[in-house]
Amino acid sequence: MAVPYDIPIVGFENSVVNSLRLWSAESPDFETEYLSTQEKQYYHHLDHKHSIEQISGFLYPDDSSHEGRELRLKQQYFLVSASIQCILRSYKKSSKRSLKYLAEKVVIQINDTHPSLAVPELMRILLDEERFGWDEAWEITSNVIAYTNHTTLSEALETWPKEMMQHLLPRIYMIIDEINERFCKGIWFDHPELRDKIPELAIIAHDRVHMARLAIVGSFSVNGVAKLHTEILKKKEMKDFYTLFPNRFNNKTNGITHRRWLLQVNPKLSSLITDVIGPQWVKSPNKLIGLLRYSKDRPFLERIDKVKHENKQALASFIYDRTGILVDDQSIFDVQIKRLHEYKRQLLNVFHIIHLYNELRDKPTLDITPRTFIFGAKAAPSYHLAKEIIKLINSVASIINHDKRINGKLKVVFLENYNVSLAEKIIPAADISEQISTASKEASGTGNMKMMMNGALTVGTLDGANIEIRDLVGDPNIFIFGLNADEVLNYYREGGYVARDIYNTDDRIRRVLNQLNYGEFGDQEIEFKDLYYNILYHNDPYFVLKDFDSYIETHELVEQAYRDKLSWLNMSVTNIAYSGKFSSDRTIQEYASEIWKLSKM
Repeated sequence: MAVPYDIPIVGFENSVVNSLRLWSAESPDFETEYLSTQEKQYYHHLDHKHSIEQISGFLYPDDSSHEGRELRLKQQYFLVSASIQCILRSYKKSSKRSLKYLAEKVVIQINDTHPSLAVPELMRILLDEERFGWDEAWEITSNVIAYTNHTTLSEALETWPKEMMQHLLPRIYMIIDEINERFCKGIWFDHPELRDKIPELAIIAHDRVHMARLAIVGSFSVNGVAKLHTEILKKKEMKDFYTLFPNRFNNKTNGITHRRWLLQVNPKLSSLITDVIGPQWVKSPNKLIGLLRYSKDRPFLERIDKVKHENKQALASFIYDRTGILVDDQSIFDVQIKRLHEYKRQLLNVFHIIHLYNELRDKPTLDITPRTFIFGAKAAPSYHLAKEIIKLINSVASIINHDKRINGKLKVVFLENYNVSLAEKIIPAADISEQISTASKEASGTGNMKMMMNGALTVGTLDGANIEIRDLVGDPNIFIFGLNADEVLNYYREGGYVARDIYNTDDRIRRVLNQLNYGEFGDQEIEFKDLYYNILYHNDPYFVLKDFDSYIETHELVEQAYRDKLSWLNMSVTNIAYSGKFSSDRTIQEYASEIWKLSKM
């Protein structure tokens, strides 16, 4: 049984309360009553009850085992089926019209590939329970479902073993198979120029069910979440689908709620903004642009500086209470908080920290502005290299934080159990926002927007929404480095990059990697050899070494810029002023008007 639990989501001063519906998988009561009289079945029943409760026990269970993958598939189908049945029941209660007209009232926006089973599940209900013919059911389904793609990473574009789908969801598999057959035949007869591409377009291919392909074929809209990301979908990752369905593809750049990530988490800054431009920005975030007229006003900049420093003091106190690490609240707070993944390149950040540490050990009197590097991240349970990077960050922190030779000029903090509550404490205090993903890999990012909105300056690649931030604030107000997306994609396509060449020619890189290889930052010599070998023997798949020199140079520019306090504050205010563009108010309005075809009341 899918039991709904509704959480009220209260609108901001608009007399609207929406519901966020969560689902719990629970055993029917009659089973308990019946089996209580069947003593021999009791323990079997407990196992069965536990297996049911596991389905909604927690989101995204570990899929490193067959059982874990099967549980994920159960979970995805359970959540999709419960939600669609609820939607159809609600439609029938509120409308006297046939489900044939469902698309006039309902859009189901599927968020990445996890709910792609919405396509065959809606078909199943329309075919088996509502008795529609195939063509009519398909017209309804493909006009109701819209698909948002959040990544170009192949491991996130889900596929399922055909046998698992057949075994666990036989009727759903039958419907997917029929969708696939009709889709492939359509290509064969209507697009002969794409016949050779059928194996790359087929929903079922090489004994795998491809969920992104299912989502594209079964949707009327396919959107990316940043301009660059959408262009990569159209020109590379989903190029052939774009050829088939050019009118389906569109862009909806992500947004964040400024009422949460500025008004709520940074009340002192919010109050200061209201003092100078009035309260209208709270409901109309584009009004933040009014701050530009104060971006060179010295008294205002000094007030901005005071707020930032108070936020840094609060975070420094929190860090000490949580970790026992004493950090300098006058230092640059350099922040990278996000999921731990190789493409997000926390490793590049760590290599820079080790390089700075080496320089300070060689020359303790080196004139650098003190830095506090703050990390927050979680890794997927089975992601070995990501966990190694977390361990490396902590090992580097332990050594640097206790080395008296560097006079406290560097501190490294890894805050455990990174979550929204922790982000709310870190973001208002950030001076530097590290957005250093390998270009072409980050679909959008939202941490970049949250920190920009709170006055942090971005150090980043031309990736995801960094490009749109740069386009708004201008090159003088952001620190861009490294390869661009075209250069990265060209290396993947044509080759020509050899990580070992950089290792052999750059003394800084060689020293850092040798320190990893010889165990300088580990309890034993083999501690971080996997990271070392992944860089040199797997040819640095995310171009950490290639971008290292540019990254170091950019951080030297950051150092120079930070020393000119008024100029830095001017850059900070400019970023806040332009951040209204990244409010989720704008994003949701674009979905509402351009995909869902809603008009304002």
